[in-house]
Amino acid sequence: MNRIIIIGAGPAGMACAIAAADYFESVVVLEKNEKPGKKLYITGKGRCNVTNACDDEAFMNSIVHNSRFMYSAFRQFDNRDWMDLIEAAGCPLKVERGQRVFPVSDKSSDIIRALGRAMADRGVELRLGTKVKEIAVDDSRVATGVRLSDGTVLTADRVVIATGGLSYVSTGSDGWGMAEAGRLGHRIVPCRPSLVGLDTKEKWPGELQGLTLKNVDVTLRHRNKGVETLRGELLLTHFGISGPTVLSLSAKMDADPAEYTVEVDLKPALTDKQLDQRILRDFEKFNNRDLRNGLGELLPSRMIPVVLSLAGIDGDKKVNQIGKDERKKLVRVLKGMSLQITDFYDMNTAVVTSGGVDVREINPKTMESKLISHLHFAGEIIDVDGLTGGFNIQIAASTGYAAGRVSERKNHANRH
Repeated sequence: MNRIIIIGAGPAGMACAIAAADYFESVVVLEKNEKPGKKLYITGKGRCNVTNACDDEAFMNSIVHNSRFMYSAFRQFDNRDWMDLIEAAGCPLKVERGQRVFPVSDKSSDIIRALGRAMADRGVELRLGTKVKEIAVDDSRVATGVRLSDGTVLTADRVVIATGGLSYVSTGSDGWGMAEAGRLGHRIVPCRPSLVGLDTKEKWPGELQGLTLKNVDVTLRHRNKGVETLRGELLLTHFGISGPTVLSLSAKMDADPAEYTVEVDLKPALTDKQLDQRILRDFEKFNNRDLRNGLGELLPSRMIPVVLSLAGIDGDKKVNQIGKDERKKLVRVLKGMSLQITDFYDMNTAVVTSGGVDVREINPKTMESKLISHLHFAGEIIDVDGLTGGFNIQIAASTGYAAGRVSERKNHANRH
């Protein structure tokens, strides 16, 4: 029998199964969880940012690691193809700010149901609560198929590992696929959390836990050399910093986290001189107040004591006692609050895993292993990751689809 077994029913595994149904007589998806798409349920805060509707160039520029590896898979099955497939399966989509694509219903479950229907309509067999122990390999080739945890052997011509990365263990991403790939001889690029919050040496962010700073410039520096600056929101947390800007910048941190600093410009729309003039206007308005009560129109109230402390200015001084030198200190802090990074936050909170099976050992057109014939990889297990905005789910879908198209079409095979 011409059979393919796909291990994992996330977006990569389901896209793979849907594609494979045109090429294999039997498509079997093995999922150890009690339901498919478990990680999809929590993506996009439960709304499922399923892809990004940007053009091809913008998409490739949003892949942080190994974008060239993705060219072939994305050409075979791009974001428009993925959107068409989902809508054809009964889930209307919408495009929001930043070209992010969501279900019209704002419910992740509708995406999962649509993909489930697409698989069922194509005759895919989905086995839930089924855990794989190992892949049977003989002489650098998938031999009999897979061996389940209960000892049962399922035969297959090809096997696809689409078991995800290491983030959100509760969704089933426990690293089995990477361990199995390593056992079979593949090099695993060391994994780290990506699109994740950052721990800081400074403790004051914890004092302001839950405060969101809006329209700020956040600059990532590596050994004092600027890496990138993003404008947007920054969230202060009990461990340090998070929020959209920080998550995106964390994807660029390939060295020891302790080698990085983050600099925050609280007033990026103003030059130093313009900010000083703004402060002077406020001082004239609140001339007789204590300084800590004279910055309420410039900063969130919770932020004022921290800024004054960093600037080394006594908040009990009257506004009319603050001279030019102290204003300069204030401007310096407001335009460049520096935070020393100590580590990434917990891997289990990361949106995606950076690292995985080395792309140099995978055929980019078919996702087939260059070491073990008839073994394929798809999704987060591969060392490819992107920014936030739907790019990582699209990477999963495109690599999954490519892995599923690795045999002759069924109608052609049936004629011979």
